[in-house]
Amino acid sequence: MTGPRWLVTGGLGFIGSNFIRYMLDRYPNSSITNLDALTYAANPDNLQQLENDPRYRFIHADLTDAAAVDRELSLGYDAVIHFAAESHVDRSIADPGSFVQANVVGTHHLLEAVRKYKVPRMIHISTDEVYGTLEPDDPAFSEQSPLAPNSPYSASKASSDLLARAAYHTYGLPVIITRCSNNYGPYQYPEKFIPTIITRALADQPIPIYGDGLNVRDWLHVEDHCAAVDLVLHAGVPGEVYNVGGGNERTNLEVVHAILTALGKPESLISFVKDRPGHDRRYAINAAKLQHELGWQQQIPFDEGIKRTVEWYVRHEQWWKAIQTRQHGHEGQS
Repeated sequence: MTGPRWLVTGGLGFIGSNFIRYMLDRYPNSSITNLDALTYAANPDNLQQLENDPRYRFIHADLTDAAAVDRELSLGYDAVIHFAAESHVDRSIADPGSFVQANVVGTHHLLEAVRKYKVPRMIHISTDEVYGTLEPDDPAFSEQSPLAPNSPYSASKASSDLLARAAYHTYGLPVIITRCSNNYGPYQYPEKFIPTIITRALADQPIPIYGDGLNVRDWLHVEDHCAAVDLVLHAGVPGEVYNVGGGNERTNLEVVHAILTALGKPESLISFVKDRPGHDRRYAINAAKLQHELGWQQQIPFDEGIKRTVEWYVRHEQWWKAIQTRQHGHEGQS
């Protein structure tokens, strides 16, 4: 391959696998190595169509294994795009230590290897959850908003962000941080909020909603997120943070209603359950910096995106049922 060589971490997960497909479609002369630890949320079926593609290479390795990370980075890459992370809030409440290992220690090992082998660019994928929560009338989070994480998951991500920031300021590491709002779309692990609603509604099972269902999230279609990361990879400024938001604030109840309407299912399936500890009330992202400085624009409005997502899960029942059979389901919301 004569084009760029990229290393993607966590490429068998939801966003990472969408990103790999997006980039190989957009840059046919590129090649991508996917380093993934094959945790519960990784699914080889997500990239099954690339198994015989000479541009794609898979490496089974864990970022907590410093030697394995060093060995892979020594091969030389034009950029590292770091998606790998434990990301489920409920799981972080039950087992915070595994999140510290994966998200903090793993990111540290990656940053050290990027520095050692002088990789020209690294994109560190983070989350809006590092900013904490907003009141109903608060302005959306900007890149200048203070970090105020409220769950073990978001605290581990904020910690990894600070390691990336320190690597830039201390060593001149060419790292850029992106912080995105809640993603949705095809290939999302069934325990996440939107797939949980869809799959349970299809089975006419109760749909659990935390608290009063009025927690607000800013929803971003995964393809729009992939386009943003591509743009930051090619045009972003090292040391900077770029927020990626959909501008689609919806309460959890509004999302459930939209999905039930799309599926023609009754609202009687909704079941309110006890709220979880530290449940952030509202997230909203101000993506003006990304829009004005790099020219990114959202392409998929929420109403269109949610219909496409519902249709995908209806068509790919075999994909998500296979996961549910293996995992015996942990439903969740963010």
